[in-house]
Amino acid sequence: MEPLVILDNGHGKETMGKASPLWSDGTQLLEYEFNRDVVKRIVKGLTTLDIKCVVLVPEAIDIYLRVRCDRANAIFKNNPSAFLISVHGNAGGGKGWEVFTSPGQTKSDKIASILFDAAKNELKEFRMRSDYCDEDPDKESEFTILVKTDCPAVLTENLFYDNEVECKFMMSDEGRDRIAKLHIMGIQNYIKTLKP
Repeated sequence: MEPLVILDNGHGKETMGKASPLWSDGTQLLEYEFNRDVVKRIVKGLTTLDIKCVVLVPEAIDIYLRVRCDRANAIFKNNPSAFLISVHGNAGGGKGWEVFTSPGQTKSDKIASILFDAAKNELKEFRMRSDYCDEDPDKESEFTILVKTDCPAVLTENLFYDNEVECKFMMSDEGRDRIAKLHIMGIQNYIKTLKP
């Protein structure tokens, strides 16, 4: 069966606290809007490459994590070649790009490693945040979208929107295009590994 990419655009417009500071020029990043815009750009790129994809949350409002997982599991039940990528912006005083999988060695680790390589290539001016304690670069977490989904699933944190330099990049068309591009390249490179 042909691979299917499930794209999860994290959070919704009413999710509390998911916004950058209000910068001195009056601009502010809202994470739900960033996530949805990047996913829209990923969809456009994947469609051009004839890679099948589906947006898990077409709504602008927040959808409960359990509902997101149920939706993903229903898609995976009908297409066991499906895998999920949850797209986010980061906050908390750090810098850089990172990717998460559920704890332990799973099929998700391969996807995460390929995405990490794509990010390292595309975002050379930014720090790559990694954890090689298990010999691959992904970080591990029990995020609901990673542990309650049946399909392989990864979560990308695409720079820090409480860091002004990174946030300005995240708000720009160039930045969003490059973040989308790294996902498209990573997905394309992962799918190539599935072909006999």
